[in-house]
Amino acid sequence: MKAARIALYAVIIMLAGPAYPQTWPAKPVRIVVPFAPGGTADTLGRIVAAKLTESLGQNFVVENRPGAGGLVGSEQLLKSVPDGYTLVVSGVASHAIAPALRVKAPFDPMRDFTHIALLGGPPAVLAVHPSMPVKDVRGFVAFAKARPGEVTYGSPGVGTQGHLVAELFKQKAGIDIVHVPYKGASIAVTDLVAGNIHAISTTLTTASAQIRARRARPLAISSAKRLPDYAGVPTFREAGYHDLVATVWFSLSGPAGVPADIVNRLNSEVRRILQLADVRARLRGDGIEPNQLDAKAFSEYLSAEVRRWTPVVRASSARAD
Repeated sequence: MKAARIALYAVIIMLAGPAYPQTWPAKPVRIVVPFAPGGTADTLGRIVAAKLTESLGQNFVVENRPGAGGLVGSEQLLKSVPDGYTLVVSGVASHAIAPALRVKAPFDPMRDFTHIALLGGPPAVLAVHPSMPVKDVRGFVAFAKARPGEVTYGSPGVGTQGHLVAELFKQKAGIDIVHVPYKGASIAVTDLVAGNIHAISTTLTTASAQIRARRARPLAISSAKRLPDYAGVPTFREAGYHDLVATVWFSLSGPAGVPADIVNRLNSEVRRILQLADVRARLRGDGIEPNQLDAKAFSEYLSAEVRRWTPVVRASSARAD
């Protein structure tokens, strides 16, 4: 009889399954956005939070904690309990680039986090002032080679994706152009339109309004293929720079040790949300293509991005300390 009771209890436990899917979320979930309101990270975070609130029956509350390229908000998770109730909008800036900019990084982007889902992001764009006598990347390279050290380009700041994409382009093209860092992408775009710099390297999202108004001429974007809403803008790959494919991607992560059941449930929900018609329509205008990686594949992708951008940061001599 005792053996039978033990067997019965074992069957009951097996049928009940893991505890987390049944009980989580049992209270509001906090999503830290480590960047200022209004940017792509904030937009993606709020879209996902609203949809998760609808589907999981608990409030997913966005909290902006900007600073140090995303490090300030991200670092908060190091002290959080890995129970699925504190998450962060991670991304290439905060988890692949910013740590490499510091002599002493506050965290290890792989060891100290549980990486859950890739949200996506816009490509970078190389655009010039309309008065520039160049129509494409080949023309820009020729123009720059004829004027070494004279052509200027702006970016949202040292170590941003716009800066590093341009640095990678410089290395591949063998040109000497001067970086002018700004405290934000919108300021850099404004200076380009004013004619104070020759070119800009920033997210397509930030420059799109001026491109549509023909106050900035796009030469190339860093996506793998042309985007439907920007069909007239070629990719760097088309211009012969086959390795220059990069997006300013954002993602959802938690502190190290979030249970696999929660990770898989969140990953599944986020992937479903990103395929909703209204979400895809909202993101398409910003040049954002949603991704469909499972948690394991996304973690591997992030690890590859860390390995990719760390040497680019070092080659650019960009440091934050």
